[in-house]
Order: sequence, then structure tokens, then C-alpha cells
Amino acid sequence: MTKRTITILGATGSIGLSTLDVVRRHPDRFSVHALTAGSRADELAVLCREFRPAVAVMACDVAAERLRALLADLPETRVLSGESGLCDVASATGSDTVMAAIVGAAGLAPTLAAVRAGKRVLLANKEALVMSGQLFMDAVEQHGAELLPIDSEHNAIFQCMPPDKVRDPRSAGVTRILLTASGGPFREYAEKDLRTVTPEQACAHPNWSMGQKISVDSATLMNKGLELIEACWLFNTSPDHVQVHVHPESIIHSMVEYADGSVLAQLGSPDMRTPIANGLAWPERIDAGVAPLDLFAIGRFHFERPDLQRFPCLRLAAEAFASGGTAPAVLNAANEVAVAAFLEGRLCFADIPVIIERTLVAIGVVPADSFETIFEKDSEARQWAREQISLLAV
Repeated sequence: MTKRTITILGATGSIGLSTLDVVRRHPDRFSVHALTAGSRADELAVLCREFRPAVAVMACDVAAERLRALLADLPETRVLSGESGLCDVASATGSDTVMAAIVGAAGLAPTLAAVRAGKRVLLANKEALVMSGQLFMDAVEQHGAELLPIDSEHNAIFQCMPPDKVRDPRSAGVTRILLTASGGPFREYAEKDLRTVTPEQACAHPNWSMGQKISVDSATLMNKGLELIEACWLFNTSPDHVQVHVHPESIIHSMVEYADGSVLAQLGSPDMRTPIANGLAWPERIDAGVAPLDLFAIGRFHFERPDLQRFPCLRLAAEAFASGGTAPAVLNAANEVAVAAFLEGRLCFADIPVIIERTLVAIGVVPADSFETIFEKDSEARQWAREQISLLAV
């Protein structure tokens, strides 16, 4: 058994904390090289005292100074800041595995740095792949990185395919990927009622414990739209071969249909420690601290088609992928800006897809032929979306 050394990008978020819980259970298998966080210096300091990383990184200088003060008596942990610090620890020789769990576009640069360093990259940041698509997958191949999906749905799909056919599923007889979605907290709301949804309601997911941004994305079904794009890149397929099924119980995490009529499904409690443990120990299986699944207690499963009238974000994501080029990056940028405005009380929940669609129409699509082009379109889309939000009354 080889001991793996882990860097966690986004250690204070829900994925980061779940990763550390799995690591904590297996000190003989894993050690921590670096931990990073956005602004939660006090929380990261507690984690640094427990796991004693060689490096800790905060997103800004102010937070880094706070962390240095908190860790003044822990000289073995060096404190860095900013995107350069994140990229440094993502690519450092001190670790062989990187958990990419920074939410949003901010995770692209450090995740790419880990890929270019040939790491085992545990991808929990779907936006990085949504934004850069082919460029990202080309980098994985060019630098010999090992990319393992951590989103519960993509990890389920990964588990239901032959490992050597993940990038060529049709040759394994795969005919469709059945991507499941919980439907979010407003699955049964009438369209008119979506205008009065509050941030507190949107962040109260019925099944999963997640951060604010991903909770809102789940409520709008944009999370499933981003996952649709991610699935197409990870498994080298098209939206025509991916079908979204609303499954309110969140027990079947996704399925794979084969030419002989077989459908393989991965089931488990809605606990991210399961896919995290799968990625950390692959190809072995280890205890993740997850309670056994009680199918008698669950009783039955339900499935519904997604309602694209009430939740158009899923449609917008599929259209952005079909448009190609920089369209998915524009989609993601507009969504991040709109969700932030909603959480701050400056935008109505039902207007999130309105802002996204207007931005997609306004910002011209160009070939995504470089990361510089992607970041330029990301910036342009964010600025345009902010201007549109200022014109809408909450």
C-alpha cells in the first residue's frame, strides 16, 4: 500500500471537510501536504493544527496575514496567498494527489496547475471543466494526469463503466448515461411562486449538505446543467446520449445503459464521503464513515422528467454546450454573477436564468482556443451580467 500525500484546494468547504474526515480515518494511507481556503482563516488555522500541512494558502493577503498570526507558534506551516500560492501548492512535488474543491471559476487555474504537474486530480470543481472543456482534457492527456470525478453523479457513472473505457464508452457498449438530479427544494413549486423564493429557502437542500452557491445551482437546476456539460467532457459523449432523471430520494446517483438492455446503477446514501473515498483510494475500496444504505427504510424510488419551463437553466446549459467555443464559459460566468446577486438580495430567484440567457445572447461566441481567450470572455460576461442585474428590480 502506497501512502498518498494530499493537497486540498478548498479545505474549509463541505467537500474539503469531508475529504479531511476520510483522511482522518486512514492515517496509514494519507497525509496532508497543503490546505487552502478563501477567507476563513480561523477555520483553516484549526485544520492546520490538526493536520500539520507544510503549506497553507489563503485567497487574499489580508486573510493570509490573519492566518500567519494564528499560526505563529506553528513554524512548520508556511503561509502563502493568492492565485499564485494556490497554483504553487497544486503543482508542488510535495503531494501526489490534489482535491480540486474550490467553487466556481476561481478553481480553474490551480486545478489546471495540478493537471500540468501530472497529479492524481480529484475533480470536485465542475466549473473548471465546463469553462475550458477540450483544452482541459487535452492537458490531462498531454501531462499524464489521472483525472477522477468526485461529483456524486460523475463518480457513479465512472464506477458503472469499465475503467479502461471511460473515455470511449461506446466501444464498451454504452448507449446512454442516465444522470440523476434531486430536483432541488422547489421541485413542486408553481412557476409564479419561484419569484418569492428567499436565499434561505434556496440554500436548504432537502438531501445534501452543500455550500450556498452549489445549493442555489441545485435549486435552479443549473447544477445539473453544469454536470451535463461535465459529463460530456469526462466521458467523451454528447448531450444526445445523456438523459437527466429527477430522482428526489438522491439514492441512485446515476446510471449507465448498455446495448444489451442492462442498466448499471450506483446507489448510496447522499454523503459525499463515498465518492471522495473512491477517488482517494482508487482502485481500492476503503471505509468512508458512511452509514450502510437501508433500502427497507427507503421503500421505493421515484423518477420524473425535468421541467424545463420552470427550470430553464438545464436547457441553457445544453444549448451553451451545443454552441461550443466560449459559450459554456459565458454561461458559467453569468450564473456565478446572478447567483451572487440573488444571495445578496439584489436579484429575484426567477430572474437568475433571465440574466444567464441575456448574457449568452449578448456575448459573442468565439473558439475556445486558449485559456487567455476563455478568461477574457469570462470577464466580459461578468461585467455585462452585472450591468443587466442593476437594471432589474428585485
